Order: sequence, then structure tokens, then C-alpha cells
Amino acid sequence: MMQITLWTLPSCVQCHQTKREFDKLGIQYTTRELHRNPKATKRFSDLGLLEAPIVETDTRRWSGFRIEKIRSLDTHLRTERMRGLNVPLIPMVQIADEEKDDE
Repeated sequence: MMQITLWTLPSCVQCHQTKREFDKLGIQYTTRELHRNPKATKRFSDLGLLEAPIVETDTRRWSGFRIEKIRSLDTHLRTERMRGLNVPLIPMVQIADEEKDDE
């Protein structure tokens, strides 16, 4: 199954909207907190991802509430399910895989 990570900030309206859309579409995701991980925040900033939320999948990254990206992801996931596929051939290494939250 495709790994989807949603990096959020507390009291972030765009983060809440993204979660709501993912939930409405049945997209499964893991939530991580940007404010607890300065290393990840720095790496995202270096990649030009400057606003929350940041969404990472096996093949894509984007920042901010982007309804067109969410819908595109939903279409992609539905197509994969219809074809019996669920893993990209060469998954992108997620920053979420590399960085642990600071406690």
C-alpha cells in the first residue's frame, strides 16, 4: 500500500482541511508534526516546501491545501486498486522515513 504522510502544525486551518478531504475520500495517511521535527522542517524548506501541511507519498510531495493534488492522488489510488497495483516501482524515500520526531 502506498505510504502517505501528512506533516502538520497545531491550529493549522489548511492542515485540518487536508485531513478532512483525505478522510472524506477514504485516503489512509499517517500524521506527523512539523513543530516536533526541526530537521524535517529544514529539509522541506530546502526543497521549497514552505507552508503546512506538507504531503508526502511514495512518488510526490507538495505543501499547502491543494484540492487538485488531493483529487489527483485519489484518482491515482483508485486506478491502482482497479489494476491490482499498490506499490510504485521505485518509491521515493520520504523524509518521514528518515527523521524521528523530537520529544
